[in-house]
Amino acid sequence: MQKNKASAALGRLGRWLSPGMKLKRWLILAIVGGFFFLDGFGRVLDAHFYNFHVNQTIDRVLLPRLGAPALQWIFMCIGAALVYYGLRQWMRSIVGALSPEAGTRLIETIYEARRLDRGMRIAVVGGGTGLSTVLRGLKPYTSNLSAIVTVTDDGGSSGRLRQELGVLPPGDIRNCLVALADSESMMADLFQYRFHEGDGLSGHSFGNLFIAAMCGIAGDFDRAIKESSRVLAIKGRVLPATLANVGLEADLDDGTTVRGESAISKAAARIQRVRLVPAGCKGLPEAIQAIEEADAIILGPGSLYTSVMPNLLVQGITEAVVASSAVKVYVCNIMTQPGETDGMSASEHVRVLLQGTHARLVDYALVNVQQPHRLAAAYERERAFTVSPDFDAIAPLGITPVPGRFLSETNVLRHDPERLGRAIVRLINDVHGASLNGWAEGRPARGSAEVGL
Repeated sequence: MQKNKASAALGRLGRWLSPGMKLKRWLILAIVGGFFFLDGFGRVLDAHFYNFHVNQTIDRVLLPRLGAPALQWIFMCIGAALVYYGLRQWMRSIVGALSPEAGTRLIETIYEARRLDRGMRIAVVGGGTGLSTVLRGLKPYTSNLSAIVTVTDDGGSSGRLRQELGVLPPGDIRNCLVALADSESMMADLFQYRFHEGDGLSGHSFGNLFIAAMCGIAGDFDRAIKESSRVLAIKGRVLPATLANVGLEADLDDGTTVRGESAISKAAARIQRVRLVPAGCKGLPEAIQAIEEADAIILGPGSLYTSVMPNLLVQGITEAVVASSAVKVYVCNIMTQPGETDGMSASEHVRVLLQGTHARLVDYALVNVQQPHRLAAAYERERAFTVSPDFDAIAPLGITPVPGRFLSETNVLRHDPERLGRAIVRLINDVHGASLNGWAEGRPARGSAEVGL
């Protein structure tokens, strides 16, 4: 037990001594200030003929036993330790008065915030639950995350608010805000709370209503998201791909045209192409800038035609992705989506991205190779099957496939955020050849992803 406590104490000291916290410079300044104060105080005493002969007394007692050099170093170390401990406890007391829990983890909290601030800049483009999954996986490694979210949803609570209040759909935005918030935050739980009764409230989530109300107060959807981000104290930014009120339209193999995201996902025939209505909507400048400045760009996972593609059809988004020199990665879905990607393999997902945008969007494709067990039969009854990892068909497209075991099988089949985040980090570091800006200092999650290039 004592050994564990000592190791923990040494670990905390090591983190404090590591660069980047911006505390040690103020400690040194305090020590220098203390030296000047004591020197000035001594001069005041001398001017008034007060001399307590403290040094002479100490020298008479300790100097014969320890010697002058040892005594000097001992006193310097004791003084530095007392200054450090006093300032540390002073800061902890201040923080503890506001939040006792935070006061006990002051150094760790500051170190963590500084480390995340030095993390790489990553733009994640998509929508639905897939986008929030990637954000949860990357959040332990960097706070320089920009989530660029589709705004074509017209179903459920988002669709109702869009129709009744004229606001852009807040559902995917809300999920991203919660994903980037403190996982233990009561506000995060509150944002996800969904009403189950009441004629007008039933089916709505509190977060959707909050964003809609904030939009009315701020007068702008983008400003409403920023204010909501402050409430949740998120790590990163959540940006709508566009502020235009756009819908989604799809041409099917049978020659029919379907309009509306919710209707497209239920289409009876295979989707040929999708487009935004009206066409030519301009991307949010801040979203385009986030892509241009990113060290890595992640597309997906998520519904191929209704979550990922709509962002790429916004004017300026695809152009920024293509022009970027960042590491560009597509995260392929684990399961096919009935009515949208029936029977499509991993290479067909990639081909849709390339053909739908007429551009070379990504350099790497992360593809799951893990098979579900407990829930496989239930998904098959719903006509959803695992996406075939046909690596031999991906490579000829000019895309490097990256296999991995990313499956999380709980009550649903999803990407495991920890494994997915770690796989993306490893891929970026492999491409760069070395970790950048403290990137590899993130808290590695338990478990491992089989990532091979």
